[in-house]
Amino acid sequence: MARTVVDIDDVLLAEAAEILGTSSKVATVNGALEELVKLRKRESFAAWLKSGGLPDLTGPVETETETETRTEGDAGRAA
Repeated sequence: MARTVVDIDDVLLAEAAEILGTSSKVATVNGALEELVKLRKRESFAAWLKSGGLPDLTGPVETETETETRTEGDAGRAA
């Protein structure tokens, strides 16, 4: 891990520590960086999905009742 000297806004650091539940500056900064990276990756993935990233999964969603009805109908045909 690299050691870096930076000026950090004390109010933002305290707020981030409270949100993250961290007790040290190092844990807070590392936690905040990790959360930011995860957020941007989720946003990127969501944009990819929105642009058609999984075309085979874009059809209608079947409800549990529809699944049960279809399953019962299949069972009746087998008898």
